Amino acid sequence: MVIFFKKKIKKTEIYSPLSGEVCDLSSASDPVFREKMMGDGFYVMPNSLKICSPIDGIIDSIFPTKHALTIKGKNGINTLIHIGSDTVQLEGKPFELLVEAGKTVEAGEALVISDFDYIRNSNKGTEVYVVFPELDVEKKVILIKQGMVSQQDIVATI
Repeated sequence: MVIFFKKKIKKTEIYSPLSGEVCDLSSASDPVFREKMMGDGFYVMPNSLKICSPIDGIIDSIFPTKHALTIKGKNGINTLIHIGSDTVQLEGKPFELLVEAGKTVEAGEALVISDFDYIRNSNKGTEVYVVFPELDVEKKVILIKQGMVSQQDIVATI
């Protein structure tokens, strides 16, 4: 008799980076994210200002215009947080960084405070994208919670 053992795959929990409405990328207004050119993930329509880390890891890079940053996850999963649509044009004005590259962060730790009113008044989108640009083919983002969430609700697994 042959017995096969199923390899147990550990799931990584992904937390909402802020309070608001979690949405599937298929409904994103930005075609780059909607078509998953930057990777699979989700976005949040914010109703709070503070953006927190969705995973444990190290801040890998921060874009000079402060609208996006990457986190190297402790579990090997890399994450891109992109604040708004076309916000690179705002030259960093609506963003207050609370971290710097190389800093170790835990899920829930504050990264950026965003002035979403300034972004809206500049006719830019306010959605906060959380995508995983380098996922292995056998790993998938599973959105487990959509709609209104609180900051740090578990909203997805990988």
